[in-house]
Amino acid sequence: MLKLKKISKSYKTGSFFQKALNEVSVSFREKEFVAILGSSGSGKTTLLNIVGGLDVYDYGDLVFNNKSTKKFKSKDWDAYRNNSIGFVFQNYNLISHISVLDNVQLGMTLSGKSKSEREEKALYLLDKVGIKEHSHKKPNQLSGGQMQRVAIARALANDPDIILADEPTGALDSKTGDKILDLISEVAKDKLVIMVTHDSAMANKYAKRIIRLKDGEVLDDSDPYNDKEDSSLYKLKKTSMNFLTALNLSFKNIITKKGRTALTAFASSIGIIGIALVLSLSNGFDKQIEQFEIDTLSSFPIMISEQQMEINENTFRQDREGEYPDTDFAISTNVNEEMMIHENDITEEYFEYVSSIDPSLLNGITYNWGTTLNILRKTEDEVKVFTQRDLFFTTLPKQVDESDASFLEKGYDLLGGELPKTPYELVIQLDTKNRIDENLLKVLGLEGEEVSFDELIGKTFKIAANDDFYIEGEPVFARNPDLNAVYDSEDAIKLTVVGIVRGKEDNLLSELVGGQPWPGRILFSSELQEELLDLNFNSKIVQNQLDQDRSVLTNEVLDQDDKVNALRMLGFSETPRMINIFPRDFESKDEIISILDEYNEGVSDEEKIVYNDLAETITSLSSSIMNAITLVLVAFSAISLVVSSIMIGIITYISVIERTKEIGVLRALGARKKDITRVFNAETFIIGVNSGILGLTIARLLIFPINDYIESATELENVAQMSVEHIIILMLVSIILTLIGGFIPSKMASRKDPVEALRTE
Repeated sequence: MLKLKKISKSYKTGSFFQKALNEVSVSFREKEFVAILGSSGSGKTTLLNIVGGLDVYDYGDLVFNNKSTKKFKSKDWDAYRNNSIGFVFQNYNLISHISVLDNVQLGMTLSGKSKSEREEKALYLLDKVGIKEHSHKKPNQLSGGQMQRVAIARALANDPDIILADEPTGALDSKTGDKILDLISEVAKDKLVIMVTHDSAMANKYAKRIIRLKDGEVLDDSDPYNDKEDSSLYKLKKTSMNFLTALNLSFKNIITKKGRTALTAFASSIGIIGIALVLSLSNGFDKQIEQFEIDTLSSFPIMISEQQMEINENTFRQDREGEYPDTDFAISTNVNEEMMIHENDITEEYFEYVSSIDPSLLNGITYNWGTTLNILRKTEDEVKVFTQRDLFFTTLPKQVDESDASFLEKGYDLLGGELPKTPYELVIQLDTKNRIDENLLKVLGLEGEEVSFDELIGKTFKIAANDDFYIEGEPVFARNPDLNAVYDSEDAIKLTVVGIVRGKEDNLLSELVGGQPWPGRILFSSELQEELLDLNFNSKIVQNQLDQDRSVLTNEVLDQDDKVNALRMLGFSETPRMINIFPRDFESKDEIISILDEYNEGVSDEEKIVYNDLAETITSLSSSIMNAITLVLVAFSAISLVVSSIMIGIITYISVIERTKEIGVLRALGARKKDITRVFNAETFIIGVNSGILGLTIARLLIFPINDYIESATELENVAQMSVEHIIILMLVSIILTLIGGFIPSKMASRKDPVEALRTE
């Protein structure tokens, strides 16, 4: 069954060279009790380790069941030990942190037996060696003789062909030793038992065959065996330790070191706590910003103008590089390119396309035609002409849904008077401090630090018709010098201030209508603007200007752009100069953007109509700032995670040192190198899970006082919010980092020599 053919083994330590075995050839029967005797250094333990597959010979061959082991790889030796060899050690080599029953089951676990099968077999063997009642105990709760019985039961668990006993009674008293040898003798009736001992009397009493070694050579064999070749085939069953088994082993080891494990998990969790709090605050602030955007930014307009500056987050950042050069020359630049200005051709087709947007998506829409109005105001002494700029005239968005509340009702509080009922009624908008510009007051014929609403309400203006305001002459038109007649004309449109309004709190809509905050504006309707466009179109001066390429006021030759501007000075334009679209909400804004983008499909970049989504720009900017702050804080917190990972590596290395003998036992039972790695990876996995749970729990508890403090300081409620996504990610980070930290020590553990590991105390 077992044959050693000229086995040689040498050891070299530095310059010291020792030949432990020198061409040893010996064969063993299938069932016999063989004792190997020899003085210290004779090679008997080396021979036992080679037979057991713990050590590899240099030369020769070990043949088992007619299968040569010359070409065995590491995994083959692992399977050989698990399938065919049972070890009984002098110092028992039981794993102290698992029960007696688990110790006996360990080899069967590696061979892939089911849990019920393992437990049944282990209890049977413990009963056979006489210590079944101690199966639930830990090894350190047993006597030496009892522990050796456990070791014998473990050796028999996988029903091996060979039992190797290395000084099995060396640590026992003579009476207990005799009982153990009686038990081993009983085992030898069915198996090959090879026992190494230096006690010749004991060998003569129990062994049926005695082989004496001296200086690495066979000195004497009391009953040599000349085996015959047969055709039996020997097949190795590969061993494997699943991750659950590795977890179980490591968990039971960790339980014996609760204090150290808890401190390690806490230290590792500090980085998780920091990152969890940063992400919770970032998540909360993001939601606060999102709510702010919903409440306010949804009313921000989508802006389209003839000269469209592309606004993005870089627009708000000043590039200081190259400023204030010390040169004596000017540098040419293209302002349009520098300012990222795109020329939009707002055609009648595009104007109609935008005007056809579903009204249910809109809060309103404003068209800035860029036209000049003939505004007149009469005082006691005279009639004066004013421009929109003088009176801060601002067009209100057109109400697109008649069933909806008016734009004024949505965005403004009425402070005095009433809201307009006709296009010819105006309101004055004050700023948030109820201020009105003193220049506007002068135009209205008022003065003083405080002006009552009653003084403002009832003020009137007139918008003169072009046919009254301009007189036809040769070769050009001129302004009518008789402004009183113009003012008193039946065609003049009378406008009256009927109310005083102020933008509602927490609503930017009112400020956005005028484009910028201003202390006092006069608001008039889009319907009035459209009526004036039609009125001016039918005027003689506009019709004359449409029919010729010279200015009807100066007789200068005009190109197309100049002609458009000239018509606008006369109060008429075919297309608006600027369009502001006010979405109803964020969802509506996205739909409007899709509609505008659809118009640009299939056209060149020059022909595209570029727009600015101010809400999206501000959102992107705020998100970028928040993300940058979050990344910086997470990076600082991550430093502690790196330190934790290094600490895990140190702790795992200490664990490897502490469990060196356990490594040797597992290798003796047939565990592969990758199984040993898996055991320590399981340990770091457990620490990583505990660290993640502890860190996330502490962070969750800290959120309560943090939120209380933020609320007292800023009145923002429940800012810090831990998301499920962040919990999952941080748990994975904790586990992955601990596995990385323990990777090198785990690999070191797998490469330990099993023989040296078993010798470790």
